[in-house]
Amino acid sequence: MKILFIAPLPPPVTGHSLATKILLENLNKYHQVDVIDLCKRSFKQGADSAKRIFQVLRILKKIWQKQKDADVIYFTISESLAGNIKDLFVYLICSKKLHKMVIHLHGGSIRELLFDTNRLIFLANKYFIRRLGGAIVLGQSHVSIFSDIIEKRRVQVVPNFAENYLFVSEEDIRAKFDNTNPIRILFLSNLIEGKGHNYLVDAFEMLDDYYKVKVRIDFAGGFESNIQEKEFLSRVERNLSLQYHGIVGGLDKRNLFKHAHVLCLPTSLNEGQPISILEAYASGCAVITTDQGGIRDIFRDKTNGFLIQKKSAYSIKSVIEKIIQDPEGLFSMAMFNRKLANKRYRTSHYNGALLKIIESLA
Repeated sequence: MKILFIAPLPPPVTGHSLATKILLENLNKYHQVDVIDLCKRSFKQGADSAKRIFQVLRILKKIWQKQKDADVIYFTISESLAGNIKDLFVYLICSKKLHKMVIHLHGGSIRELLFDTNRLIFLANKYFIRRLGGAIVLGQSHVSIFSDIIEKRRVQVVPNFAENYLFVSEEDIRAKFDNTNPIRILFLSNLIEGKGHNYLVDAFEMLDDYYKVKVRIDFAGGFESNIQEKEFLSRVERNLSLQYHGIVGGLDKRNLFKHAHVLCLPTSLNEGQPISILEAYASGCAVITTDQGGIRDIFRDKTNGFLIQKKSAYSIKSVIEKIIQDPEGLFSMAMFNRKLANKRYRTSHYNGALLKIIESLA
């Protein structure tokens, strides 16, 4: 079977590009795949330069050339206005094969940002999407995004995953929780507006000296700009308990997770389903996070970790003090999360479900 694969691939590494990379590697084992890489080389959304506009035009030309021979088209869609206009052109180019196309939404805010605010955009998307072979979302909370656009039976739920190399043994989890002084907290995500990394620094700075010496916070991920990176580094360099590790992958990423007791993702964005949370589960970490977007599909307060208010350094501070006072409770959460990840969030589950959906359209 010949698959036209239209999606962003690393670099840069985001949850979206990592997910498509993992799927592509699996599809290549079974089928002939033509790849059209949608990736931008920055974390900014939308068409932010003339260079990007010309890049999109070249992409559209390639799609027009390659879609003719495709048996199935796999396409991950955008949530920005400019990105959605590009998506509409993709639908138009592939109009004769929409019944052989499946779209994959890796976010959770397209209805809020576009469909509910722009009637014309909504109607244009509906015109094409209702003709598609199917749509894939990350969690049950996202099914309603397409509720009045496409038949519910054609909307499939496929959760994200943690890569196999991040799964640690129960013995390793026990070993790291034998030493909880200091409590090691990890922030691993792109350090962009809305992810909450600055609120985590604010929370640390609010702690009394008694608590500050009992916690270490590691940050990893990329920035949108050099200015934002310099501003953040000027803050974390003030204290030895805070450390920025840059963009990490492979063994460096595994080691950060392996030694972390807690992942903190205080996001205020309408998230799709953060892979970093599932990676934390696989690595035997408790999680501190918000009830944003698709997080509610994979996270339960007091079961997987601790729920905090968005944009609230005080809320983060309170939880940090709580876990320092009672670190024993973290261990049972970490062990539960590890077992949950093994049961539900393996790459084999992710790849198997998507392969079945894609092959069903042939």
